[in-house]
Amino acid sequence: MTATASKGRVMVLFAHPCPESFNAAVHDVVVETLTKSGWQVDDCDLNKEGFQPVLTESERRGYHEEPDNIAPVKDYVDRIKAADALVMVFPVWNFGYPAILKGFLDRVFLPGISFLLEDGKVRPGLTNIKKLCACTTYGGTRWRAIMNADPPRKTVTRAVWYACGMPQKKYIGLYDMNRNNDAKLTAHLERVRREMQAF
Repeated sequence: MTATASKGRVMVLFAHPCPESFNAAVHDVVVETLTKSGWQVDDCDLNKEGFQPVLTESERRGYHEEPDNIAPVKDYVDRIKAADALVMVFPVWNFGYPAILKGFLDRVFLPGISFLLEDGKVRPGLTNIKKLCACTTYGGTRWRAIMNADPPRKTVTRAVWYACGMPQKKYIGLYDMNRNNDAKLTAHLERVRREMQAF
């Protein structure tokens, strides 16, 4: 029996504090399926790792001072720069990211890392990322999300996508979590499994 050839390194960015949550179940499926499919998985559970999301005063003052700006988060910068793909797993709260994930983007997606300033223009910096996927859940319906402009979807599929050099992208959202039954939740986990097998 031959070993599965490596597909590369994928960073799984997980942002839910409760291990019994449905998001945690999605995260488990993502990590398990990607591993079985031949990816080298860097499983970054922001809450478990104790990531500090607040951009401090000193970090803000040194935000544009490359390369010194990366010093406070160098380990995370190294991890995302080493990745060939990025999968984000998070709940949508108040039509936005959980604070810990927003803080990750604030502190790690830095000048010289996620974007480059060249001749007064912004260029993508994380061009090592060739595939991007987000697995999210919403308490409200898709229509309610649309009425609120669905900021997380737009941020992933526009801002994060551009920062990563416009890679292949997929957004897997499960809406109306407040009224979903077991059958719908199980079906969604199977959808996530299929998408990760094809990733």
